[in-house]
Amino acid sequence: MSAAQPSLSLLFIRDAQPADMAAVQAIYAHHVLHGSASFEEVPPDVAEMSQRHAAVVSRGLPFLVAEWEQQVVGYCYASLYRPRPAYRYAVEDSVYLHTDARGRGLGTALLTELIRRCELGPWRQMIAVVAGSGEPASMALHQRLGFVQVGTLNAVGYKFGRWIDTAFLQRPLNSGQHSDPEQ
Repeated sequence: MSAAQPSLSLLFIRDAQPADMAAVQAIYAHHVLHGSASFEEVPPDVAEMSQRHAAVVSRGLPFLVAEWEQQVVGYCYASLYRPRPAYRYAVEDSVYLHTDARGRGLGTALLTELIRRCELGPWRQMIAVVAGSGEPASMALHQRLGFVQVGTLNAVGYKFGRWIDTAFLQRPLNSGQHSDPEQ
């Protein structure tokens, strides 16, 4: 990705395809190796990222990429918040950007589209799990789009020789808890 400021009018957000997984893996690997947004310590390979992509879309959940100048510069997806049946209407979002794409509005564009897509389905709550106090941009992104911090787990992760907190944020989808998704 070039250092030039991408114009959001040239940004294309689309469903991720299997062919995008090498770019997705490269973006995620950087975050695993250099950031606290992920508690993984060894980056998964392309085959593993392909399996994760397939698992998300097999559940009817969105997995999106942001493309600029024909390069994948970010991605996001929704996954089931927890596997037990009573959680079936809650999803968790994940958003990752290429290091050169940060601070340019791409995260907002991706997460906005992810929320829109999730609101087309039966889901009623979106959860964001933001790791580390070193991720103020992620906190700001989620709060800007209507997420409210609902709790913090202190010192639950240990990475790069330090303890890392995890903040939980939540945002209703559609009418949230004010409607019965099974009717």
